[in-house]
Amino acid sequence: MARYTGPKSKIARRFREPIFGPDKALEKKNYPPGMHGTSKRRGKQSEYAVQLMEKQKVKYTYGVLERQFENLFHKASSKEGITGETLLKLLEARLDNAVYRLGIAPTRSAARQLVSHKHITVNNELVNIPSYSLRAGDIIAVREKSKSLETITNTVSGRRVNKFSWLEWDPNNLSGKFLNYPSRDEIPENIKENLIVELYSK
Repeated sequence: MARYTGPKSKIARRFREPIFGPDKALEKKNYPPGMHGTSKRRGKQSEYAVQLMEKQKVKYTYGVLERQFENLFHKASSKEGITGETLLKLLEARLDNAVYRLGIAPTRSAARQLVSHKHITVNNELVNIPSYSLRAGDIIAVREKSKSLETITNTVSGRRVNKFSWLEWDPNNLSGKFLNYPSRDEIPENIKENLIVELYSK
């Protein structure tokens, strides 16, 4: 399965946001990578560059490749409602994202690995496709044989109260329920989805 495996700190510094999780390199150097450092020689970005950067940020945040992202955008634009918000809702409904949001994995990339390594079930059926799209009422659970995995037990033990209203967590069974698509104001990521819509509208 194709996925981004490059330097994460460099990407986080480019966007000046910890999009892969807490990052000490970003804390020390909160400016873009490159020989110019904090220099003002970096010219003002064009409108297109700003829009493209926002799209790249979302792709890295959710771990989606170009073709997948484009397909999701077209799917969002064909649905009723605001395209940018619908796009984010579809990204939030990905199985790997739900596993991360539920606190079963510490990062989205770790969640993607748990899914692809067959540690996660949906409605009691084994699913190993990270991009699997959840529907309201779906039950996401840790496979019975995987409940003793150290990486899962450590993450779940450090889990706090449920932070996301569209997900329901059952600590006794290590399972969660996808209640519904979140509304835009419930999604905490700092994303300007309107820029992405403008980019695809060109």
